Amino acid sequence: MSAGELLLSAHALAVERGKRRVLSDVSVELLAGEALVVVGPNAAGKSTLVRALAGLLEPAAGEVRLCGRLLADWPRDARARVLALATSEEEGPDALRVAERVALGRYPHRGPFQALRASDHAAVARALEATGIAALAERRLGTLSAGERQLATLARGLAQEPRVLLLDEPAAHLDIGHQLQLFRTLDDVRRRGVGVLAVVHDLARAAQWAERMLLVAGGRIAAEGPPAAVLASEAASRAFGVRIRGHAVPSLPHPHYSFEESP
Repeated sequence: MSAGELLLSAHALAVERGKRRVLSDVSVELLAGEALVVVGPNAAGKSTLVRALAGLLEPAAGEVRLCGRLLADWPRDARARVLALATSEEEGPDALRVAERVALGRYPHRGPFQALRASDHAAVARALEATGIAALAERRLGTLSAGERQLATLARGLAQEPRVLLLDEPAAHLDIGHQLQLFRTLDDVRRRGVGVLAVVHDLARAAQWAERMLLVAGGRIAAEGPPAAVLASEAASRAFGVRIRGHAVPSLPHPHYSFEESP
């Protein structure tokens, strides 16, 4: 896999939920090793975009391509070996053990009725270790906190060993320590050439982590580019109803952001 390789793209994408058009004329590209963050106000269409990119929602117009091939042409198992989706809303049976939950990520490689091989168990162990929940492997999901369940969901996605990782609010329910570990883990994944696209609610955290930011507002792309430029834009001010200012701090590698009511 070469750095900068185009892994996932959407062109003129439109998505309808019921009779309402939620996304219109959305185009986006994700490269190998890239950190792309999606931000926007509530009900802007961020989660819909992620689910459409994952193939869970059929486009009303436009197209999505995975590794140059129309997403709709990928067999389900083949797609799951290349693309993983993890959301903060995922649930699993309370009686399921964490290691079993994470092992579900290996089924696209083996099938649901095939025994896991040593390589699969190794992938599960790596995912548990990467997310910091190896000590929880034998715990049942019903005994976990919301944050621990979220990490188990991420670990399941990592166990798929995908080329593209799509995340919807991966830091939801996580305390600050686990948030830092999460984004360190995502950076480790990116260094292996995986393209990561994540919806992140915390604008400051999103700006610190991502190389590129996509602002979704009203079902359309309102701004795209380096995080500092997007957050400073008039489009961001209109979308969030606040003025976002970045302040350089000599001891920090990233700006500190403040939020003021728009005039």
